[in-house]
Amino acid sequence: MKSSTSFQYYVFLFLLAAVSLAFFMLIKPYFSAILWAVILALIFRPAYIYIERRIKKPTISALLTELLIILIALIPLSLLMAALTKEVVSFYQNILSGQINIGAYLSAIFQALPDSVQHWLHDNGWEDVSHIQDKLRQLATKTSGYMASQAVSIGSDTFSVVVSLGIMLYLLFFFLRDGRKIFQNIATAVPLGNEEKLRLFKKFTAVSKATVKGNFLIALIQGILGGAIFWMLGINNPLLWTVVMAFLSLLPAIGSAIVWLPTSVYLLAVGDYISGVVLLLWGVVVMGLADNFLRPILVGKSTRLPDYLVLISTLGGLALFGIDGLVLGPLIAALFLVLWELLSSYSESP
Repeated sequence: MKSSTSFQYYVFLFLLAAVSLAFFMLIKPYFSAILWAVILALIFRPAYIYIERRIKKPTISALLTELLIILIALIPLSLLMAALTKEVVSFYQNILSGQINIGAYLSAIFQALPDSVQHWLHDNGWEDVSHIQDKLRQLATKTSGYMASQAVSIGSDTFSVVVSLGIMLYLLFFFLRDGRKIFQNIATAVPLGNEEKLRLFKKFTAVSKATVKGNFLIALIQGILGGAIFWMLGINNPLLWTVVMAFLSLLPAIGSAIVWLPTSVYLLAVGDYISGVVLLLWGVVVMGLADNFLRPILVGKSTRLPDYLVLISTLGGLALFGIDGLVLGPLIAALFLVLWELLSSYSESP
């Protein structure tokens, strides 16, 4: 009798795994839409609660919250993507036509270096920067070409974008209105004790919210600050560099300095000392202090992931999942830490 019960249990587990795999394959084409619906529901959950407490109608509150998301997030993002597409295509064409000459930029920097530094570079075989120029030119051409092709493909594949957007908004409504019930159902299905389950969800929610939401807000602020100074100094394609610096700001330690530091060095090298110094001071003082001041507030010291783990998980997430990896990478890292922390508490308990 016992063996029969065990057999039925294993058959049930097999069926559960098979159906779960089939269900995952069904939703896989729209995984990005589901993911971003969950993210937006988490970010705008406080707004939904605020509205629902005042009008006492969950359905209308969810619809009003979605309208708010469309007005302050989706419409501005669509306008930004349209303008960014033009700048990326223009930047790519300028590289192909030679208007943007990376070799000339490197030569200008090399010629502006002190004699002692030039002699040192000469003695170590670095005076010929042609191979560096070729590598950087190839990298810039491939990167800008990829960005241009992606931007154009997104714009041309209108039907797919509209379908994904519609699915995201549809799911977002239910995640906002029924989020608590959905969360309770998931929590019930997790095979852990109530105390461990509560600790797991509390810690994971705190770490993931702090890391993802905080890092995205910091990246947005860093991108705006960097793009603003590029625009004020008259540097070409400021919108493109705004997006690039915002993206790079997701990587701790190095961040947007990958863009503004070489640019300030180039401006100093070509004799534009005022712009070079202004950009350098802006990057170090304004953008640096903004990051150091805002990160502990938005991310927090006790809940944030270590910088090295954010860097590795973000890069790994991008390699595995594409743009969705910006969120999935840190989330998986957060879950990894929480589970190991839970395991260590098990081993320490008598």
